[in-house]
Amino acid sequence: MKIIKDTKNELEIEITGETHSLCNALRRALMEDKNVESAAYVIAHPIVGEPNLYIKGKNPRKSLEKAAKTLQKRSDEFKSILKASLEE
Repeated sequence: MKIIKDTKNELEIEITGETHSLCNALRRALMEDKNVESAAYVIAHPIVGEPNLYIKGKNPRKSLEKAAKTLQKRSDEFKSILKASLEE
């Protein structure tokens, strides 16, 4: 990740090597945070562009960390459910 803009209420980062999958999941998790006013991402070029994630809110860095932990937890839960269903 590369920080593009980092102020008290705004954060913009470039997420190298990622696609819509991670960015959209992060955006959705961020919007569940009551401290986030807005969260969006853009990929300037569909083939060679890197996604830029924009977060505006009370403490964007903290909100991004919280969203990442939420996604990790959900991923672990999904993995556990999948493993259990395959063992049946």
